[in-house]
Amino acid sequence: MRSGQYRKAAGLGYPTPYADSAHLAGAATPEQKHALYLFNCAQRAHGNYLENHGSVLAALLVAGVRYPVTASLLGLGWSVARVAYAVGYTNPGRSDGKGRLIGTPMWLFQLGLYALTAVSGWKLAF
Repeated sequence: MRSGQYRKAAGLGYPTPYADSAHLAGAATPEQKHALYLFNCAQRAHGNYLENHGSVLAALLVAGVRYPVTASLLGLGWSVARVAYAVGYTNPGRSDGKGRLIGTPMWLFQLGLYALTAVSGWKLAF
């Protein structure tokens, strides 16, 4: 949803995936350049989500068979941290995407899910 919001503000149509240097050079005002920058931030946050979502869902499924409550809490924490990551990354007041650091606990939740999946596999095998 954030990508769509920032795409509209940047004035970029589909299927343009990112604002490239030609878009930035053609921006007449600093506000337009900032809108293009925020759109790129939103797209990067979305791309990062897509890269991690599949493996997290698989880990959530496997770990949830043996540890349903712990896995669901880790999944909930990961989801909340992902939202914080996306909102922070597209925060207009933070430069260089530093706002995304607010969502870094997602990596701990993700690592916890992976570890729980490994423990589940180990206990199943032995």
